Amino acid sequence: MVTCALDFAGKRDQTGERDRSRKGSQRSVFLVAFNRRSTSCASNRAARAGRAAFILADALVATVLLAGALTAVLSLASRALSAQRQGERLQIVAMLLDEQLNLVLMRGPDNYASAYLADGSCDAPFADYRYRLSFSGGTGGDPYEVSATILWTESGRPRSESITTLIAPRLGAEPDPERKPTETILRD
Repeated sequence: MVTCALDFAGKRDQTGERDRSRKGSQRSVFLVAFNRRSTSCASNRAARAGRAAFILADALVATVLLAGALTAVLSLASRALSAQRQGERLQIVAMLLDEQLNLVLMRGPDNYASAYLADGSCDAPFADYRYRLSFSGGTGGDPYEVSATILWTESGRPRSESITTLIAPRLGAEPDPERKPTETILRD
């Protein structure tokens, strides 16, 4: 708290001293008490308002930047999960295609249909996938063109992947060899 005395009657000379030569002049002295913070109210309020506006603008910019960064991170995480799921699906499809082509190679493309179906569902745990095989060529000792297709439904849309390869016919009438090992293999 600051106290000031204001003298309204005393005149000052050029040096700033009061002229005391006049006797009888009335002097009015007022004591005014005021808070130090409000001495220059207009300038303090303006400064505080400027600081508050800067703090508000700074907070808004920081919020916008944070929101943008979080949006980018969430978008990247969503894309990464989607790519991971798609990669997993394609890995399963490649494995199933390889299995079907190995069955054709083992049995021979010329009499594959006598032992296996050319169209059907894959074995568990891949029952959501279907396979389709088609054979062409193979006349006069030429290789068969074998096309294997895996079909599945993803997000309500039918999807498929295909592969085509050439497989030579089995020559001769040798029976399938016994492939069971003579001794049990112990694996750790």
